[in-house]
Amino acid sequence: MKTMTLEVRSLRGALDEVANTVTSRRAMNSARISFASPELLWQVLTAKRWEILKAMAGAGPLGIREIARRVERDVKAVHGDVHALLNAGVLSKTPQGQVIFPYEVIHVAFTLKAVA
Repeated sequence: MKTMTLEVRSLRGALDEVANTVTSRRAMNSARISFASPELLWQVLTAKRWEILKAMAGAGPLGIREIARRVERDVKAVHGDVHALLNAGVLSKTPQGQVIFPYEVIHVAFTLKAVA
């Protein structure tokens, strides 16, 4: 099962993870996107964008109109959200111009610590 992991991690931590997984078999069935802070993660992954990801998970390539139909939203609003997810690297475009999220599982990982 292909998994996308969204995490909060420093640039150094993300680079270390890449170095460790480049040659591993695990890297073929997973992808990892790191955000510098929880605030940035939630800025990119709004509730409406989560709905888009849930609707697209494992669905194959889709046009923006079909995505809008699946989430029951206006095409123009979905267009803006899809482009924000494309810019963040969460979604990809096919050579035919359709949008794809080729993962069946989305895993979110971060730790919140008390400020001392």
